Amino acid sequence: MNPQDLQQEFVISKKRIKRILEYPRTLDFNEALEKFPHLREYVNTTSVKMGMPEWLTDLDRSLRDREVFNIIYPVGDPIFINIYKFPGLEPTYVAIEPKLSDKEKETLEKIQKTIVKFATETLHTEDVEELKETLEELYDKVVTIGRTGFSFGATKIVLKDRKEYEKLKYFLLRERLGFGKLEPLVRDPYIEDIHTLGVGPIWIVHKIFGTLKTNLEFISEEELNKYVIKYSEIVERPVSEARPISDAILPDGSRVNFIFGKDISLHGSSFTIRKFSAKPLSITQLISFGTISPEEAAYLWVAIEHGMNIFVIGETASGKTTTLNALTTFIRPDWKVYSVEDTPELNIPHEIWQRLVTRQHGKQTDIEMYDLLRAALRSRPNYILVGEIRGKEGFVAFQAMQTGHPVMSTFHAGSLTQLVERLTGEPINIPITFLDNLNIVVLQGTVYIKGKMERRVLRIYEIERFIHQLKRIAAREVFVWDRINDKHSFRGKYNSYILEYKIAPLLKLADRRKIYDIIEERSRVLKRMVEEEIFDFFEVWEVIKKYYQEGIRGLPFSI
Repeated sequence: MNPQDLQQEFVISKKRIKRILEYPRTLDFNEALEKFPHLREYVNTTSVKMGMPEWLTDLDRSLRDREVFNIIYPVGDPIFINIYKFPGLEPTYVAIEPKLSDKEKETLEKIQKTIVKFATETLHTEDVEELKETLEELYDKVVTIGRTGFSFGATKIVLKDRKEYEKLKYFLLRERLGFGKLEPLVRDPYIEDIHTLGVGPIWIVHKIFGTLKTNLEFISEEELNKYVIKYSEIVERPVSEARPISDAILPDGSRVNFIFGKDISLHGSSFTIRKFSAKPLSITQLISFGTISPEEAAYLWVAIEHGMNIFVIGETASGKTTTLNALTTFIRPDWKVYSVEDTPELNIPHEIWQRLVTRQHGKQTDIEMYDLLRAALRSRPNYILVGEIRGKEGFVAFQAMQTGHPVMSTFHAGSLTQLVERLTGEPINIPITFLDNLNIVVLQGTVYIKGKMERRVLRIYEIERFIHQLKRIAAREVFVWDRINDKHSFRGKYNSYILEYKIAPLLKLADRRKIYDIIEERSRVLKRMVEEEIFDFFEVWEVIKKYYQEGIRGLPFSI
């Protein structure tokens, strides 16, 4: 499809949309069946073979342990999701949404052509809710139910009943303000990644059920190419034969990578969406998942409180950014925090937070992470968060450490050895003598436990010093994950360089081993939060903030 053809379409530029539409969810199953005929029809048809599904309004990780299940949950009217698994079969993901007949498709096309004539005159707002209201007003002006009328000097389009009215309005909004075919997946809060690998089914990574094939698919190269061109245009990162690869940020903060055509992708156009979570996972959720232990979290809490430099490292999809974001609640509430990212993934609760994002248009006006880090240093922040260090910005990050500006970042490396090799090699080129400015390295990985994919903090290292004679870094393991028992052990207890020789002197402890009592108290606080099911990211922040302000007396529970 020629990109110029898109100019004939009514397309609202998503760069102007400041927030995503929020749709109400019908939470009562019987009410949903009554309101939405397509849901009732689906349940009646499938229940003959699979039995009645279990209706859930919220999902939790206990579902992972079920060998057999058949659940339906709402993700925003009129869309519902059915996931089921039966013995000997792989889990199946079905998006339940209204379907258009060929005649209804023709009617929708007429409606859109009528609306497009007046869209440029009425759609000037940058607020998505206002855009939705305006589009609904235009819709009502060009259609009528069961009777004729006039609109804009032309006969209104007659719809047979309210059911058709609601169905066509849904598809109008889906195509013009939403994500078209992918709308159910974008609305589903339990999806981490969306993958299209060419013509055929769309795949997802579900937070609870893992990788699943969906019932959604692109049926032709033309349809897929049209979708990729349209949405890359909307986010102002257009793909073409001359520029077949493009990275962009969707309006909700999700990251998307587009690949266009067959020249470099044998299966044709494709794209991957890494969904942004408006509410990050909290440290207590990670503890409840087994990703990190209360003792490890308490250790990092004390380290962050006292401005240690920390890298969270791991391979792709090991959960590095998730862990880094969860750790930000340990930064003192009154500290000034700067974050520097290529794509905005971090979402921290501090009032004094400057969020810096690169600007890349392939022009001389590009702003890179290197530039942003240098700018951040001039503002004297108490903590600098770097989304991921990949290039020369690493040198500035280590300069920041040397000048007393604490840094936390993620880094793609599968071991401490790989970390050192990548930091000291091209293109980062940090002198190995600088590396002892880094205090702590958290190694995180993806593992399989009882056949299920899990994320675990595998090791926590302390960087002690650079040994000139050997020209290497001295490091010690303070925490190690036991694969057999799925337990985290504190090997550094009473033998921690960072706690005893870095932090204890800052606290002026006469007996430096008293620092372990502080770790134990923080660990109890975190355990009690898990027991009390304080999992919401911002609720966790409020508890930790109170602890900083009032100590144990400020906690909503006893320890």
